[in-house]
This record gives sequence, C-alpha cells and structure tokens, in this order.
Amino acid sequence: MKRPRLVLCCALLGLAPVACGPSNDPDPGVERSDSQVVDLDHLAISVTGRAELFPEAARLLAAQGQTPPSLEGLELTVEEPLRVGVSDPEASLGRGPVGSSGEFSVSDVPVREVNLSLAATLASEGLVRSSTVVFDTAFTRTRPRTDIINARVWALPVSFHDTLTRAVGEMWIRAHTSDRARTLREAGFILGRVVDASGAPVAGARVALDRGELAHRIYYPAPDLQSASQDATSANGLFIYVHSGAAAETFNLALQGSRDYLPRSAGAAPGLGLVLTLHPGTLSP
Repeated sequence: MKRPRLVLCCALLGLAPVACGPSNDPDPGVERSDSQVVDLDHLAISVTGRAELFPEAARLLAAQGQTPPSLEGLELTVEEPLRVGVSDPEASLGRGPVGSSGEFSVSDVPVREVNLSLAATLASEGLVRSSTVVFDTAFTRTRPRTDIINARVWALPVSFHDTLTRAVGEMWIRAHTSDRARTLREAGFILGRVVDASGAPVAGARVALDRGELAHRIYYPAPDLQSASQDATSANGLFIYVHSGAAAETFNLALQGSRDYLPRSAGAAPGLGLVLTLHPGTLSP
C-alpha cells in the first residue's frame, strides 16, 4: 500500500497514473551500457557517479587564486527533491561517502519513493546545500528501473553562490521574495546550464516555464558573472530561477523555440539550490 504522503504528492503534481506505477518501457536519460536490471519485486537501484565542483565555479575560484574545497569524505544523499521541499522526513533514500577522486556509490535506493525526480545532494561548510537532478520522470513519466551510473553531481561553493547573488542583485531577490530573503540560498533557487549535444554551453537560449506567472524570475548571468539580464543565456549557458522564499513550488521548464530539448521537471524551496542541465535528447552529454 502506498503511503498517504506519497499519494498526496502524486495528486499535487497532477502526474499521470503511469508516473506513479510500473512501466515496461526502458528508462531514458541515463547511461545503461554497464548497468544491470534491478529486481522489480523489490524496486531498488544503485546510483553511482562522480561529484565535482560546478564548472563555472571551478573556473571562478581558479581566476581568483582560491583553493577549491575538497569533496573527499563528504556525505552524499540521494533523495526525492519534491519531498525535501515539503519537509517529508522520508525524503532521503540513501547515503554514501564521496571518495578521493569524487566517486560515490549509493545502493538500495527504493524506486517506489520517487515521484518527480531523483537528485543527489551535497552540503557542508564552504558549500551551499544543493541537489543535482540525476533522473527525471519528465522524459517518459516513469520511475527508474535500472541502476543509474556515471551520474554527475555538482557542488556549489559558498563564494560562487555569493557571486551569483550579487549578479542577480539583492534588490531583485528581496522583491521576488517579498523581503523574505536577501540571498539566493535564503530564497531558494535553480541554477541551470543549457548545453548542446557535445556538452558545450549554448548562448542565446531562453528558458520558458509552464507557469507564466513565474517567468519574470529567470535571470541569465553574464560571462564574467558580475551581472545578470533577463534576455537570454550568455556564452556560459547559465540561467538562474529565483524562488519566493515561501512554500515549495513545482513546474516544468523548457527552451523556447526548440523541440530538441524536452520539457524538464523542476521545483524550488527555501534554503536549497537545484542544479539542472538542459540538453538535447534524453541522454546527458
């Protein structure tokens, strides 16, 4: 029997029944060449991959002559970000340490607990608590049924977050949050990258939300990260969504004028950053 909270989450999201039940279709959006089919009776998978500093953050620290924070030994949590947003005590689905080269492995992740997406979260002193989406049900509205391998999880240093906060501007963050927040972390935010099939950043892209009343919350950082506009992505391909600092919200986002980039599930909640890569097709480059 499904937990009442799980049923409520599905109802709130308006997911089709297939999103909350099994499917015979293979999973898209994940590398499967070396993965093994899981036991569907137990519906548990492993999530393995590598944790690294967000690319633009690593470049910024290098340009400033700062030593990047070490990720070795940090605890990585695999969780359902929607359930985190509604403070579900069972949102965490597994944990594992980050190795010396950034590698991690989390086993026995219960698939039945995934409603919207699956994310890996890092948080420690010197890092902003952030989750990277490693599986999105938006691709086929089904849960993962095979192990997720070669996942890329991005860490966001506090100094990088502070740079992005200044780029957007405290005045605008306060306006978007009715003066509840002065930083992106306090407001809650999404940090996205738009890339092409080779993984290179895409300039001139505009992100569209399926909730038009939230469209004014999208910002595009300049190449030097010293400012942000609401026009389109710059050469770094980045975009930022500024949350309200209030209750968690969910929506879909996509690229305007492109059918190659499928709509993606997203959400935001105070105190948390969600890292999302928009790429053509279903497999991340």
